[in-house]
Amino acid sequence: MTHAYPLVAAQDPEVHQAMLAELRRQEEQIELIASENHTSPAVLEALGSVLTNKYAEGYPGRRYYGGCEHVDTAEDLARNRLKELFDAEAANVQPSSGTQANQAAMLAMAEPGDTILALELNHGGHLSHGHPKNASGIFYKFVHYGVDPETEHLDYDLVRKLAKEHRPKVLMAGASAYPRTIDFQALGAIAKEVEALFLVDMAHIAGLVAVDLHPSPVPHADVVTMTTHKTLRGPRGGAIVCKKDWIKKINSAVFPGSQGGPLMHAIAAKAVAFQEALDPSFRRYQEQVVANAKALAAGLEQRGCRLVGGGTDNHLMMVDLRGPKGPGITGRIAEDSLHRANITVNKNLIPFDPEKPMQTSGIRMGTPAVTTRGFDVDDMERLSGWIDLVLRDPENEKVIQEVGEEAAALCRMKPIYPHMEAVQS
Repeated sequence: MTHAYPLVAAQDPEVHQAMLAELRRQEEQIELIASENHTSPAVLEALGSVLTNKYAEGYPGRRYYGGCEHVDTAEDLARNRLKELFDAEAANVQPSSGTQANQAAMLAMAEPGDTILALELNHGGHLSHGHPKNASGIFYKFVHYGVDPETEHLDYDLVRKLAKEHRPKVLMAGASAYPRTIDFQALGAIAKEVEALFLVDMAHIAGLVAVDLHPSPVPHADVVTMTTHKTLRGPRGGAIVCKKDWIKKINSAVFPGSQGGPLMHAIAAKAVAFQEALDPSFRRYQEQVVANAKALAAGLEQRGCRLVGGGTDNHLMMVDLRGPKGPGITGRIAEDSLHRANITVNKNLIPFDPEKPMQTSGIRMGTPAVTTRGFDVDDMERLSGWIDLVLRDPENEKVIQEVGEEAAALCRMKPIYPHMEAVQS
């Protein structure tokens, strides 16, 4: 074991302290934010490589700077591995985030002012799917569909009705807080019916799609965007796969359309993560992610918590805190109290939520990160009990302290980076 970040410690103790504090937080707290994960040491090493020094505007073989032959190799590896992972015709690995991938896709597929039909934010959508203060909502006319008020599952009849009424240029699918399987084939058929282009944001479920634990949108969509850091367990970033007829427009929309020089260290880290995802062990990991999510959801339901949509098919779940047998607190209170107990979740709007976005009636939880560090279904049962204890008595500091100590003890048994020591040198 070595002290973490010794060079930063010697040069900048203040930054070093922040880095150590975050390392300790990740090691000592149970990470249940559905959009977060813990990368492998190999991915971290690539992120800290000398590739960060290289400016490489353009694409392999067609750069605007000299000396790009080696970063070209890294980007080609990333593109080819991504295509293999999703059986895609073409790929772009330069987007620096999922939102930038979505911006580039929209830029390629629509003109400013065109209509785009997408999932409502408080029904599970994302800010980059047409929120009025996001660039997507500023430059395009968005119409939103939602879930059925009874089942809280996607209402495909409503999607078809709105598509026929508004004739969108682009039908967009995908979610950031939807716990059920998405029928991309049905949505693709609706897009064809109204002669719309079909764009899918599979940011959350990309890792599940990669190993066939969720139906793939790739055969049905013109363009598919994703993040590389959630279930894919890579570095923070974005990527795009598409039909080969779209790749020229997509490449132009990414560069120079929406960003300049790519982050070559991040692209190399993406290549490493994609290679990890091609290994058979990645399917076993994703199977455990799903098993853990189902176990955690079942444990919470047994204790009286109501789950949005009736459960989960993927890596995440949404808890309605207002349910008749629920704790009756806001998402903000739940997030704060659980965080003090070494359990990290995020407050989240739920369908038809009467609360404001900074309060919310729900919390979102997911299992990618805890599964990475080795938690199993028995740990999920224990965890559901801890969560329920805190939610039902959020101001009881004795309960919070006891749960926090048990959570930290479990984390110490299953460290994330055992080769790194989070102590001051």
